[in-house]
Amino acid sequence: MITAGAEPIPNSSPGRRGRPRRRMMAALAAISLLGFVFSAPAVTPAGAVESTVSIDVLTINDFHGRIEADGSAAGAAVLAGAINQFRAAGNTLVVSAGDNIGASTFTSFIQQDTPTLDALNAIGLDASALGNHEFDQGRADLDDRVIPAANFPYLSANVYDKSTGQPAFAQYSVTEIDGISVGFIGAVTNQLPSLVSPAGISTLEVRDVVTEVNRVAFDLADGDASNGEADVTILLVHEGATTPALIDSSDDSAFGRIVADTAPSVAAIVSGHTHQLYSHAIAMAGASKPRPVIQAASYGQDLGHLSLAVDPASRDLVRISGEVLPTVGTDGVSLYPADPVVGAIVMAATEAAAPKGAVKVGEIYDFITRAYNSDGSENRGGESTLGNFVADVHLKATSGAGAEIALMNPGGLRADLDMHVDDPDVLAGDVSYRDAAAVQPFANTLVTMELTGAQLRQVLEEQWQPAGSSRPFLKLGLSKSLFYTYDPLATAGHHVTRMYLADREVADTDVHRVAVNSFLAAGGDNFFTLAEGTNRADSGQTDLQAMIDFFAEVGAVGPNSGQRAVGVSLAEPIGGAYRPGQQVEIRLSSLLMTGGEYFTDKVTARFGRDGKIISRASFYPLNDAVVDGTDEIGRSEVLFTIPSDAQTGLNQIMFDVSGAGTQFSIPVLVTENGGALSVSTSTTASVLRHFVSQKRAVRLQVAVVAADSAIPAGTLQVFDRGESIKFRSLLSEQNGVLTMGITGLGRGLHELTVRYSGSELYLASTSRTITVLVY
Repeated sequence: MITAGAEPIPNSSPGRRGRPRRRMMAALAAISLLGFVFSAPAVTPAGAVESTVSIDVLTINDFHGRIEADGSAAGAAVLAGAINQFRAAGNTLVVSAGDNIGASTFTSFIQQDTPTLDALNAIGLDASALGNHEFDQGRADLDDRVIPAANFPYLSANVYDKSTGQPAFAQYSVTEIDGISVGFIGAVTNQLPSLVSPAGISTLEVRDVVTEVNRVAFDLADGDASNGEADVTILLVHEGATTPALIDSSDDSAFGRIVADTAPSVAAIVSGHTHQLYSHAIAMAGASKPRPVIQAASYGQDLGHLSLAVDPASRDLVRISGEVLPTVGTDGVSLYPADPVVGAIVMAATEAAAPKGAVKVGEIYDFITRAYNSDGSENRGGESTLGNFVADVHLKATSGAGAEIALMNPGGLRADLDMHVDDPDVLAGDVSYRDAAAVQPFANTLVTMELTGAQLRQVLEEQWQPAGSSRPFLKLGLSKSLFYTYDPLATAGHHVTRMYLADREVADTDVHRVAVNSFLAAGGDNFFTLAEGTNRADSGQTDLQAMIDFFAEVGAVGPNSGQRAVGVSLAEPIGGAYRPGQQVEIRLSSLLMTGGEYFTDKVTARFGRDGKIISRASFYPLNDAVVDGTDEIGRSEVLFTIPSDAQTGLNQIMFDVSGAGTQFSIPVLVTENGGALSVSTSTTASVLRHFVSQKRAVRLQVAVVAADSAIPAGTLQVFDRGESIKFRSLLSEQNGVLTMGITGLGRGLHELTVRYSGSELYLASTSRTITVLVY
């Protein structure tokens, strides 16, 4: 039987009695072929007699409606086939760590994920944690449509109803199989309020995962049948480690705390949310055996497997181990036969979705993509042609309501606009309804609101997420009407330096109408200030319909590789003004996209006034190395000299990223020409050790001395064989001496020099070269 909370819940897959577990030959052959299993193996002592009840618990997480096979994802039918083989071999339970639906591919999305729930019902899912995407359409949709459509219990112990103060959903379920009761406790990430529209869950309170899970775990082991009992308890939690590394499951992160502090009576932790693949066995204080902690990547491309052995007399857990099994080979071929019943569900859903999905809505003449990390994974911290394009679409859709600016959250972009160059059935560049829906699958409506300039600045500051967030930085897509500069080295709350709306600088007291999707409008993704916008109006138009209408009017579009946000770091001169002939040191970043749309190896700088160029061009090299998780690709160290004949007053240094469409300027104030700077300086540098392990920082001490015996201030720039690697500010109260640590140097010989920038009063100077060997 299955129980959920204190109330019985019907079970579509009743407790099964099966013969003792035996290893499946087909799965073993696949594992031997691929060598791709993460496991904590169980060991049976030599000569021991197997007298235990064996139970297999199969796990999925973050399925996201991937019911069709697509190469990396096996599809629901093959997933069912793999589960069938385990069931044929012995006692088997199947569970999920959440996000079964939401952010789905077109076939499931266009039918409100009904095909996915039908497929999971047919597979015989025994229980599932609630994930954040189950809340995409709000609590009412979950209560009234999703949960009634599922023949399995959806679980969460840490989500409470605000009005009653009681858990809003079933907290646990217990399944009896071969005389052994196996309990599953569900929980969802503490960050749920920032991951879905707050308006949709306004009646719910999310409490601490560990506290609530331990409360239920105690109940399941206290001997009181009225609050549930289980011989073995397993946690299904929609939270996970950020990487497969063991350290990220055992550190002081939110997930590390769950692993460390969950009660020892919980025998295993099945995790999700972060789409990682890992299987660890982690020793726990107060537990007699290591606890498996697993996550099976995402989309059903892998299958988690917990192997349990329980003493039928004492009901004690004798052994438990975990592993992750692939469902698709490296050649993209499924490793298990498809289940015909689930296959029929998928085929019917595909046929129902095909006519609408195939309708052509527009054309693109090059790929329009999200941002990417160096390993090819999605980078939600990078500016992208797709994010900016969608913001442009939303602005056009809401311009009739007075919108001047549109913003788009990167997590709302779930697929690129593909050229389909390798698809023989699609004309290259054609965009179908399916393509458009895959980009924005959440059916958010577009909302306009009024924000002051100060509020708009705060929204942009909120891209730097609160401490403890799963992603430290989320880059908003911007409509082409907005441009801003930021200092990536600034302290929290002070990154954004200047904002421009149609080339006019935005003042804090200005009021502008801004368009966002309903998720952002409610403060989603920790963009809390958007929830404070005034004179709000929901257009009632979905983001998908806005894109369909955009293509209908515009026809063909391509990517705009011009940056709408640029990193600028520079030390302001003494007195806030420069003199003719003085050098300006500027560190630029975010000059290129990460999707490979356009590459150039240089940035051009010119001096101007009132938008007119009045100096010859200077060229500076551009570094196109991706800094994962950030928007810092396209970096340049600029040493620009103010022309000797520069007029006093406000001027500009004007930059152009050749051919990429990024043009911007930095205002500089020039004082009256008081003649050449006359006070010289000397810069010396030394290191404590010339031979340094790569694990240690190079300790560099710098001293700047002025000829007039005064104490200089300015910027210190460290070079390694001519390449700038570090900036530090030298303050007057430091008496001209500063010690800094240099990290990140690779093994080998390094030649370091330090340059003092100079200032309004002092000339620049450079140290001699220091040789350091890193081993």
